Formats: sequence, structure tokens, C-alpha cells
Amino acid sequence: MPQNVQSERDRAYSPPGMNRRRLLAIIAGCTAWPVAARAMPRPPALRRLKLVNAHTGETFDGAYRDDDGPIKRVVEELCVFLRDFHCGATTQMDVGVLDFLAGVLDAVGAAKATILSAYRTPETNAMLARTMFGVAENSQHMYGRALDIALDSKLPEAMEAARAMRRGGVGWYPHSDFIHIDTGPVRNWTLDESGLGNLLLFDGGGWVPFSAAHHPLKVADRLGLERQLARAEFLARAKLLTHGR
Repeated sequence: MPQNVQSERDRAYSPPGMNRRRLLAIIAGCTAWPVAARAMPRPPALRRLKLVNAHTGETFDGAYRDDDGPIKRVVEELCVFLRDFHCGATTQMDVGVLDFLAGVLDAVGAAKATILSAYRTPETNAMLARTMFGVAENSQHMYGRALDIALDSKLPEAMEAARAMRRGGVGWYPHSDFIHIDTGPVRNWTLDESGLGNLLLFDGGGWVPFSAAHHPLKVADRLGLERQLARAEFLARAKLLTHGR
């Protein structure tokens, strides 16, 4: 299969004065703040997705759920489609995050979504956490419960629709042109030109302000950076193996 997916957050940068541990816990969905229980809406019997994987160039177009529920064979195909492109590892993707994505696309009338990041192994996530600001150490990506997506249009509307659904976490990256969705606790954050400027916990006390200078990378820049990081990691491991002989 081809190769090509995207990283979740922008550049390796730790803004002054920001409680990074608290921020990343929120993004990961591991905070102790209370979150109201939410009833998961019953999805329509037939659910379809049309997807493009930004890193592999692969496409998916078809139904993944029918009258009997998730279609096992198709969900297995999607688990491969949404693999960690760094190493090819797969996991069992949460069907709930697929339903979340399908619901967002339906809400804004979007025909397809581009997948920028899906499953990550703990090793990949640790590599990104060491080199990029905003990558949660216990990211929902590691559990197959998160997707970073871009749309051809209506991305702000998609973000609003996703937040209104209250089905999990929704991260908004307006200057990097993507949103993050996951099926962890309900929480929202926005990373704009002034850093993590607005963080909303629906049931945890309102807005929690963060402010710092930050300049997100565009999608193409992030793709290039992640490929460089992957190559650097590979060369570092090769060097260790050589010296260890």
C-alpha cells in the first residue's frame, strides 16, 4: 500500500507561562474535571464514508455500517486504512469515532474527509510528543479513538457541528486547517495564532484561558516535518543498533 497520514499538532514549541501538563491532559482527555454523562445517539442503519489518507494516498468509499450494525470486514479494512503510517501497525478502531466523523460530514453536507492522523503506536506518539508542542502523552490516537481531519470546505461549520454533538473531544486548528475529534471525555480546545487561546470544558467550569505566541504550520509543512522526524528517528535507531553490535 502507498504511504502518507498527518501529525496532530503543530511545531515543537513550549510557550512560556503555559501549564503544558494540564493542557496535554485536556487534549488527551485524561483530566479529573467532571464531564456530564452523554447519551450516544443511535446512528442510522446505513452509514457511509468517503475518505482520503493524506500520507498514504489511499482512498476509502463505502458503507461501514448496515441494518445489522458495523460491517466487520469493512471495519477491518478501515483499521488498515487508518494505521500508523510510520510503522504500518494497526489497532481496532473505535466504531464510535467513525460514527462521529460520519455525523459531522452529514451535518455540513461534506462529501469526503481527508485523514491527517488516526492510530498511533505509543512509540510514534512518544516521538511526536518529544518533538512537537501539543501532542498529548496519553493521546486518544493511541487507543484508536481519535481522528484529525481536513475538509475541502466548511471546516468551521464542521467544528461547530462536532462540538454541538458533545460526543467527545473536539480540537480546532483554524490556522492549520484541520480539526481533531475523539470519543474521549467531552472537551473542546482551540489552537489559533495566539496559542491555545480558548479552551472550553462544557461541564468543568467554563473557559480556561491560555495565551502564548505560537505559529502553527500549514498541512503541507506538517507533512514534510513529520517525514523528516520519521527519518531522523529511523537513522537514530539504526545508529544505536550499529553501535550496539
